[in-house]
Amino acid sequence: MKTSVNQVAAHRSLFDRSRRARRQRGAMAVEFAMVFPLFFVVVYAIVTFSLMMVAQQNLTLAAEEGARAALNWQTNTSVQSALTNRGAAACKAAAAVTASLVSTATCTSTSTACGTNNAMWCVRVLLSYNYLAHPILPAIPFISMTMPKSLNSAATVQINPENLQ
Repeated sequence: MKTSVNQVAAHRSLFDRSRRARRQRGAMAVEFAMVFPLFFVVVYAIVTFSLMMVAQQNLTLAAEEGARAALNWQTNTSVQSALTNRGAAACKAAAAVTASLVSTATCTSTSTACGTNNAMWCVRVLLSYNYLAHPILPAIPFISMTMPKSLNSAATVQINPENLQ
């Protein structure tokens, strides 16, 4: 039986294709191994920064709610005790609003004279979350350099002295 030139060429083409396929075997795994770490770091960074923004928003909400609570009347014997009691109520309200994500946040309330000619009293509620000591997600190299040491949020309310006692 005589083989034609076309049959030999077809056989050679199949042989070349299978040899090329053997040389390419494993190339996809190597490419995946090179690209996957980059994609993982990008996705991890997106998730980490998103959770950090959620935590910051929660601190802001809690500080605002605490400042609103400082507007509520508290029992007192003097102006200073009224401001101290309102500050304590503000921190209690802020702690009630903080999510479990930032439950270790610390609250500080301060009162100072403010307004025109210092005629009013301002109560400032400051919430601080030590992100370095309590990261929401574990840090990985390169991303940890961009993480903040702490997340802070503050809110201030102005109180008319006539409404203190």
